[in-house]
Amino acid sequence: MSTQIRTYSALSALLLLGLWAFAPARAQEAQSCPGLIASGPSRIFRAALRQDEVGLTFVGHATFLIETPQGVRIATDYNDSTRPPVTPDIATMNKAHSTHFSIHPDPAIQHVLKGWNPAGGPAHHDLTVRDVRIRNVPTNIRTYELGTEYDGNSIFVFETAQLCIAHLGHLHHTLTPDHLKKLGRIDVLLVPVDGGYTLDTSDMMEVLRQINAPLTIPMHYFGSSTLDRFLASARAHFPVEFSSDASMILSRATLPASPKIVVLAGH
Repeated sequence: MSTQIRTYSALSALLLLGLWAFAPARAQEAQSCPGLIASGPSRIFRAALRQDEVGLTFVGHATFLIETPQGVRIATDYNDSTRPPVTPDIATMNKAHSTHFSIHPDPAIQHVLKGWNPAGGPAHHDLTVRDVRIRNVPTNIRTYELGTEYDGNSIFVFETAQLCIAHLGHLHHTLTPDHLKKLGRIDVLLVPVDGGYTLDTSDMMEVLRQINAPLTIPMHYFGSSTLDRFLASARAHFPVEFSSDASMILSRATLPASPKIVVLAGH
């Protein structure tokens, strides 16, 4: 693992359940990334997140826990089988399969953002909570019943501490220029690499090239054979590193100078 990216120690993983110190929030403008910069006193994470750092933990499957400098906790693709060890403040969900959404989300979650619109049409989210802005870019999914279900998935973008983190959700197609324009600059890309349930490997590699994020982190794979198949193709285009930890601390200053793939522990 590159020394440029500081990983949590085993102790810090246990401290996910620790106490948080509160600080006043600051109103933010809804701008394209980079729009939000954490400022003011931090809501300090017990693993010593600085004002320019974001905590990222791979919980499993397509679920990550994102922690901001002011202590906002976000769970991606929150579902009923894979959940972080703490109750998030915000949960994002997609609906392609039950492992990407919850029928009964924890009522203590303040904001549950569905990546689809139950009433039809695209979902639209643009939410600011303390030092993080969360917005979505709708994409389509394949279904047995409808063939293509337009706007059935969302790519969620998390803007905090001068970083733009994108979670592709259950992406089923490469991206159009309009998608890329709406995404804007992406610094950290969380990408499904199953090679079939979402996109086949060659098309997903095209998405990686389209977005061209400095740091890509694989998710949504089913054991080492699935991951290895993706990495065999990825190594032709990107260096690959493995972390022995499921967590890492991100900052804009320590992003790789050129695109890189880092595999966090877990699956």
